[in-house]
Amino acid sequence: MAPDISLADLEALTERVREALGGVIDPEIRRPITELGMVAAVGLEGRPEGGALAVVSVDLTVAGCPMKQTLVRDVTAAALSVEGVEEAEVELGVMSAEQREELRTMLRGGVGEPVIPFAQPDSLTKVYAVASGKGGVGKSTVTANLAVAMAAQGLKVGVVDADIYGFSIPRMLGVDRQPTRVDSMLLPPIAHEVKVVSIGMFVPPGQPVVWRGPMLHRALQQFLADVFWGDLDVLLLDLPPGTGDIAISVAQLLPGSEILVVTTPQVAAAEVAERAGSIATQTNQGVVGVLENMSWLEQPDGTRLELFGAGGGERVAQNLTAAVGTDVPLLAQVPLDVALREAGDAGTPVVLRDPTSPAAVALSDAAARLGSRARGLAGRSLGISPV
Repeated sequence: MAPDISLADLEALTERVREALGGVIDPEIRRPITELGMVAAVGLEGRPEGGALAVVSVDLTVAGCPMKQTLVRDVTAAALSVEGVEEAEVELGVMSAEQREELRTMLRGGVGEPVIPFAQPDSLTKVYAVASGKGGVGKSTVTANLAVAMAAQGLKVGVVDADIYGFSIPRMLGVDRQPTRVDSMLLPPIAHEVKVVSIGMFVPPGQPVVWRGPMLHRALQQFLADVFWGDLDVLLLDLPPGTGDIAISVAQLLPGSEILVVTTPQVAAAEVAERAGSIATQTNQGVVGVLENMSWLEQPDGTRLELFGAGGGERVAQNLTAAVGTDVPLLAQVPLDVALREAGDAGTPVVLRDPTSPAAVALSDAAARLGSRARGLAGRSLGISPV
């Protein structure tokens, strides 16, 4: 392009730059920045040596946006991808209170006040509450791996760490920052393509959470309503063990949720897990299946050492089938695997870190079964009315 670039050429080039910016996705909200109203201005200037300089003004949602360097990189790359643009600069600003209000209303589908999107009749998100009768059976490990496996299979996935007292999901997914706060809305961190929120993101390391029932209910309600989850295919909730306040709150706040029961083969653990699943008969929830963890330890000679006995998962599935009156399958048996523990501690679940390991294969298979299930019509509007 000649150094004396014409005004008409600059205007046409400016339009092409705007079109290119439509391909820049906000790393937290996961929508084009042009759609979110973040592109404040695009200006082009002819350079003496030829080509044009593009100056793009971007308004961040908040001043301390943790992903601003990613936005600068992506906006710069988009502008430079336009033929004729030889140089690009990004100027960062911050949205006004009015802009943020418009953004929140737009993200909530035109509703200014927060609502729980997964409780609405038209929601197509499958909601699985991962439950266990007692602690220590690997429920959080299962939740983290199922979430990441589903995301790797192409689904849009979110995780709520509802185990307020014993939260561990941030560690297992490698999340080390808080959600970004846009006034009353929270944008959840994304790890391994999974959106995640946990009380562990808000308390100092080593500090316990000492709350009673009403506080637990309110925290869960805020995680579901105040967080911008977007259009999810699957939402997983990592519940605390047992049938206490959180389990009851989940049934109240998410009446369309289904329970996934995690147990070990041990008879004592299986009996307690069965009670955790049987809560569905009182809360009118479905039981999607049973997952047996720590099923056996593979020996060097190929034999299996059943450290915790055998048959617990199958027994729970059979008894829950009889209790709830619908088929409750045993979705998977996950063997004891050192790689599973090491991956969780490192913040990269084993389904990604070592996908061919026995535990990863079993968990990925279970994720595929859960992810491919169609949501039923219970609780959904059919769009008809009586005459």
